[in-house]
Amino acid sequence: MLTFNLGPLPLPIAYFLLLVALLVAAGVGRWVGRRQQTGVGNVLIDMLLAAMLVARIAFVAVWFDTYRSAPWSMLDLRDGGFIPWAGVLAALLLAIWRAWRRPLLRKPLTFGLLAGVLAGGGLFGAIRMMDNTALPSTSLTTLTGASTDLAALAQGKPMIVNLWATWCPPCRREMPVLAAAQKREGGMRFVFVNQGEDGATAQRYLAAAGLDLANVVMDRGAGMGREVGSGALPTTLFYDANGRLVDTHLGALSTASLEHKLNRLRAPAQPLAGTVPGGK
Repeated sequence: MLTFNLGPLPLPIAYFLLLVALLVAAGVGRWVGRRQQTGVGNVLIDMLLAAMLVARIAFVAVWFDTYRSAPWSMLDLRDGGFIPWAGVLAALLLAIWRAWRRPLLRKPLTFGLLAGVLAGGGLFGAIRMMDNTALPSTSLTTLTGASTDLAALAQGKPMIVNLWATWCPPCRREMPVLAAAQKREGGMRFVFVNQGEDGATAQRYLAAAGLDLANVVMDRGAGMGREVGSGALPTTLFYDANGRLVDTHLGALSTASLEHKLNRLRAPAQPLAGTVPGGK
């Protein structure tokens, strides 16, 4: 499951879990500090802002050479470029500093954070247990009308599967980034799975945009989005050479955020359980 539908709006599951954790932390913190009339809501918001800022700065620092040619893109958080551990560290340091300055905050903040982590972590673990990380089996059609599927297209290589549509502005924005990566990364398979449209529509768009892409396939029923649990476009899935899902991205990819995720695929894939390395 990659998205959670909040009415008609698909919300990334990570954001949903973060929202749940914050609400639980705020509620428990308020209850624990009720006698001293001490809430932790403002501290939690400050922690979230600090985490986002530091995580983004850390990501930009790591990929600064990629951002150098377009400095303003450093401010575009839509590419999802964050270093999570840096953000978590910043949030914890801020919490410790606030608790040191205000002793009345220590107990409600500690209990609130523990409750939030348990709630968010528990839901995350339950969702991961239900997730299917195998290669989707949805039947696809090439632009020439032939039937195929992802297993046939992978050919034993790491694979990046992009779910897109011609009407989707973020899809169009990221397409040149993916097209350049496809030409550059000969050891990986890039597959562009159009959701809900026909081949003629896709071909007209690609020709008008001047995009020369390999492995463009059609999913007229948008079944792959349902199979992987995503109601958002674009969705990009990263599979290792064994066909296991190792990473995902919702929204438009930048050059930096794509490179960050491709690094996970460049590492040698671990053999599946029960197989012998080098065996037939």
